[in-house]
Amino acid sequence: MKVVVAESLGMCFGVRDAVDLALDAPFRTDLTVLGELVHNPVVLNRLREAGVRMAPSPEAEVETGHVMITAHGAAHSVVQDLEARGLTVVEATCPLVTHAHRMLDRLVAQGYFPVVIGRPDHVEVVGLVRDLAEYAVIGSAAEIGRLAGLPRLGVVSQTTQPVEHVLDLVAQIRAAFPEAEIKFADTVCQPTKERQLAARRLAAACDVVVVVGGRNSNNTRQLVRACQAEGARTYQVERAEELVAEWFAGADAVGVTAGTSTPDETIEAVRRALERMGEPEVSAAA
Repeated sequence: MKVVVAESLGMCFGVRDAVDLALDAPFRTDLTVLGELVHNPVVLNRLREAGVRMAPSPEAEVETGHVMITAHGAAHSVVQDLEARGLTVVEATCPLVTHAHRMLDRLVAQGYFPVVIGRPDHVEVVGLVRDLAEYAVIGSAAEIGRLAGLPRLGVVSQTTQPVEHVLDLVAQIRAAFPEAEIKFADTVCQPTKERQLAARRLAAACDVVVVVGGRNSNNTRQLVRACQAEGARTYQVERAEELVAEWFAGADAVGVTAGTSTPDETIEAVRRALERMGEPEVSAAA
C-alpha cells in the first residue's frame, strides 16, 4: 500500500504561537493556562512536563501570578475579572479568533442581532457570545426558526466550522427570511479551509484515511466527517500506537491528515508506523 500525506495538515500558526508562548515564557513555572491551551493531549502533556500548570476554567482558583487565555479566546469581561483578581493575563488567543470577535462586535454596533454558526458549548463560541445581551447560536438548519421575526441579522461563524456548512446555513437563513436584512462575515479561518479542502482531495484518492488529532478537537472531527463524506474508510487516532493493522487490509492507498492542534512529530510517527505496516511508497497529494 501507498501512504499519501495531505498537502495541508497539522498545527496551524495560531496554535503553534500559543504553545511557543507558554513554553518560552520566562515565568513558565509561575503560569497557569485557563482551560486546554489546545485540544491535543500530546501537546498538553508537553506543557505539563515543562512546568506549566493548568486550570479547568477562567473561574478556577490558581496559585500562580500569571494566567494564560487559550488559543480559543475569551470574552472581554473574563479578562477584566482576571485582572481584578490581581492576576497578570497573557493572551494566547489566535489572531483569527480575535478577528471573529471584532467582526461580531462590529455587527452588533451596527444594530444587527448577533448570530453565531457553531457549537454552543465550544469554548470559542462561549467567548464570542458571553458579553452579549442577546444572541443566537445556530448549529443546524433545524434551529433557523429561532431567528423568526428579527429584522436585521449579523452572522459570523466559529472559526473551525466547515465552510460549506456555514455557507449552506447562511443561504438557508436568507431563504427562510427574505424580508430580513442579513449581513454575513466569513470568519472560518484559512487554515481550517485549507485542511478541509486537502482532506477531501486526499479521501477521494485513498481507500482509507487516518486523521490524527485530539478526540475533543472540533476541527479534527470535521476532518473526519469530510473524509467520510468522500467515501473513504476513516479512522481518528491521537497517537501512532492506536493504529490497528486490520484497518488497512486490502488498501492500495492510505491517506494521512491531521487537525490544527496536532504536532508535527505525532503526524510523522503515524506516517512511519503506516510505512512499517505496508512498506508503502510515500508521496504527497497533488
